[in-house]
Amino acid sequence: MKINSLNITSEILNIIAGIDEFKGSWKVLGNLAPEQLISLRRVATIESIGSSTRIEGSKLSDKQVEVLLSNLQIQKFENRDEQEVAGYAAVMNTLFENYQEIPLTENYIRQFHRDLLKYSDKDSRHRGEYKKHNNQVEAFDASGKSVGVVFVTATPFDTPLRMQHLIAWTNDTLANKSLHPILVTAIFVVEFLAIHPFQDGNGRLSRALTTYLLLSAGYAYVPYSSLESIIEHSKEGYYLALRQTQGTLENDNPDWQPWIMFFLKALLKQKQRLETKLDKEYLLLGQLPQLSLDILELVKSRGQLTISDIVVITKANRNTIKKHLENLVLRNQIQKHGIGKGTFYTR
Repeated sequence: MKINSLNITSEILNIIAGIDEFKGSWKVLGNLAPEQLISLRRVATIESIGSSTRIEGSKLSDKQVEVLLSNLQIQKFENRDEQEVAGYAAVMNTLFENYQEIPLTENYIRQFHRDLLKYSDKDSRHRGEYKKHNNQVEAFDASGKSVGVVFVTATPFDTPLRMQHLIAWTNDTLANKSLHPILVTAIFVVEFLAIHPFQDGNGRLSRALTTYLLLSAGYAYVPYSSLESIIEHSKEGYYLALRQTQGTLENDNPDWQPWIMFFLKALLKQKQRLETKLDKEYLLLGQLPQLSLDILELVKSRGQLTISDIVVITKANRNTIKKHLENLVLRNQIQKHGIGKGTFYTR
């Protein structure tokens, strides 16, 4: 993989740092009751399945997806949209429950593809098999109508070797930690979609594999906030970023930046959306997030503290601490004194 041209800017580093901070604090932030976590995950799963299939032209709403998922045991689906939803749900459930035991191999990717299309009668001939014919990536509008070819993909002849190289590079890079796992995931996805290894289902599978790679890298909060929903609402930017990077992959110095920045900003929105949902859940319960409780206890035990004191003690992000302090002041849990650098807080 020609990654020497990847320019890791300060903006990229800052976004990754914010995501990693949330990753590290998830065990504390996600200490809601089990039934609340189950509810958050169910909502996110419905959004993910609905959005990922609609990106590819499905017309089912999230409400229709929810009804369909509640009757999956019937396993009788009236149309292709329903078949695609059922297949995507099966793959996501497998990944959520078993990602820790699943290595990244071509065989498992083929198995995911087979499960993705297992309800689609039309796709029975090529489930789990690399493509035998050329395929191109098309974009679809809100009505499911194709609006044109986005880019040309690898030939069937080149596909097996390129997939072999992609899997080997991804596993080696993750093992030797020479590149941050989020960036490895981004590069894997853009190259996977450039290859487009299967006759159909590549877009959906790429988003499922994104979830798998993030979960495998320790981003345990991913099932509780839909990345697919964010991509759906930025679909034009999604296709544009893919096209801009994939059009350069054959060059000596590929331009990774368009796709990397889109991908990172989508992950940032995913994290921010979950933070907002968590805050609402805590407020509904009349509870405070764990960091707020920690700050309250510190102020109570020490009498007064500055933001810098709290940063040193909790090792949390300064901007995150500011938000918690503002909320505590609004709730009259603590008092703010002074302005600027002289600001401190008491009970």
